[in-house]
Amino acid sequence: MTSSRPPKRFDWTNLRIRALSATVLICAVVGVIFSPWSWLFLTMIAVGVAFLAIEWGAMAAPEAPARAAVVVAVAILAPVFLTYMQRFALAWITIVVLALGAGVVAKTLRLKAGDIAYGVIYLGPPCMALSWLRTMPNPISWTILTFSVTWCADISAFAVGSALKGPKLWPRLSPNKTWSGFFGGLIGAMIAAVATAAFSTAKLSLPAAAVIGLVGGFATMAGDLWESMLKRNYGVKDSGDLIPGHGGLLDRVDGLMFAVMSIAGARLIYQAGWAH
Repeated sequence: MTSSRPPKRFDWTNLRIRALSATVLICAVVGVIFSPWSWLFLTMIAVGVAFLAIEWGAMAAPEAPARAAVVVAVAILAPVFLTYMQRFALAWITIVVLALGAGVVAKTLRLKAGDIAYGVIYLGPPCMALSWLRTMPNPISWTILTFSVTWCADISAFAVGSALKGPKLWPRLSPNKTWSGFFGGLIGAMIAAVATAAFSTAKLSLPAAAVIGLVGGFATMAGDLWESMLKRNYGVKDSGDLIPGHGGLLDRVDGLMFAVMSIAGARLIYQAGWAH
């Protein structure tokens, strides 16, 4: 009779590396958000676009990653800058046109046109949404709300899931995620949103903030699962190795990309008079 396998030990070294990397990133992002120079936030987004495009090129077009990255980055940066200049309608028209154009260019470079065009549509709008939040009144409160909801959803999902474990959420896509972590992430996101609303100048009612946190937390975990599906489709474990303990930048911001779209939507509803 064979003995049962010993349980896998928790990797405390990797956890320390992840925690250190996350701390450095959080401090850097918070510093940029509170900076009086709005161009610094735009620069952060532009640098992020460059790294995301590099990672997308490596995943979706490993035969010519550099060319794919250039096409994707150029197609995204133009509408991001138009958004920063508050040319919103033109920015949305531009990203659609450039996504189609990126597909055409990709075809001439013998790359998969659909993968390159999708990269523009997948990565571009969240970067535009972040830039848009920065141009709106009370930008710091709404930007902090976006990041705090995302970060707390991630941290709470990891902590609760690690502690309680239980049934898997979607084992085929992401074998480590559990239902306990999912609900823990939602609760953490709601708490973060309510706390941000209570101590900021966002002028959100606390029930409205809780709803925004719930939606943002759900979007965060949906974004994480969506990226897991994309990585499985392209046959890669991580999008890159830029951030120690986390993988690539896309691995770190996959949830943020979906969350910022949902919170930007909430910001539009707020402008219409709801949630005061």
